[in-house]
Amino acid sequence: MYSDSHLHCAFSSDSDTPPEEQIRRAIALGMHHMTFTDHYDPDFPPDEFDFLLDFDAYFRQLSELREKYRGQIDIGIGMELGLQPVLSAPPEETVSRYPFDLVIGSTHVTRGIDPYYTEKLMQGCTEEQAYRTYFEEELENLTRYDCWDIAGHLDYVVRYGPHRNRDYTWERYGDVLEEILKVVIRKGKGIEINTAGYAAGLGYAHPMPAVWKRYRELGGELLTIGSDAHTPDRLGQHFQEAADFLKSLGFRYYAVFRERQPQFLPL
Repeated sequence: MYSDSHLHCAFSSDSDTPPEEQIRRAIALGMHHMTFTDHYDPDFPPDEFDFLLDFDAYFRQLSELREKYRGQIDIGIGMELGLQPVLSAPPEETVSRYPFDLVIGSTHVTRGIDPYYTEKLMQGCTEEQAYRTYFEEELENLTRYDCWDIAGHLDYVVRYGPHRNRDYTWERYGDVLEEILKVVIRKGKGIEINTAGYAAGLGYAHPMPAVWKRYRELGGELLTIGSDAHTPDRLGQHFQEAADFLKSLGFRYYAVFRERQPQFLPL
């Protein structure tokens, strides 16, 4: 079973799963490596989830579990860092204070709105405008900040648009998506194939297949595989389909991270 490099537990405010349940599920699936990437999303919109992370408790508990299950599975301790064009405090300071194995840089907020709330997302704009604004802000985020290793679910917004991916094509959004990919490659960073796209009903893993094709054409190689699982039943879902798709485009390796450095494994 491929290693899961994007998963959550009760340290994320949108999950109730004890971390040990995720570990036991990963072992049962035959994974040799997994990385917890719980949410830290500073300046998240008020009156919604509080995506702050108790880093000291997080590292203490996961380090204890890493030792407990040593020899059964290799456990990485990472973070999914929520990026916005303007943050009240530099995220680099937080990242530098703790020994993360992996930092996923994700855009969960656009125009001050979590796209999860579709009605709010669509206030005063068309679906195309909402998607394009999201991608433009994501491009700004990934350009502005350097404290991330992997760009998370590049087209996250498409999960929640009123028509989801019905009208979402490379022809319509490829200009800004290509700029995002060029920033990723220029910075020596990577992107993830996030299988939560299947659970969202998109029919594929984030980002859409055309993005992966162009990433490959541009010389992109660094990638991780993640389920975005908040519950054990979602851990590792659709990984074989994702890997088969990547191999069909010519990718041969995926990465797991330790101490912010990629280790490459065959697909």
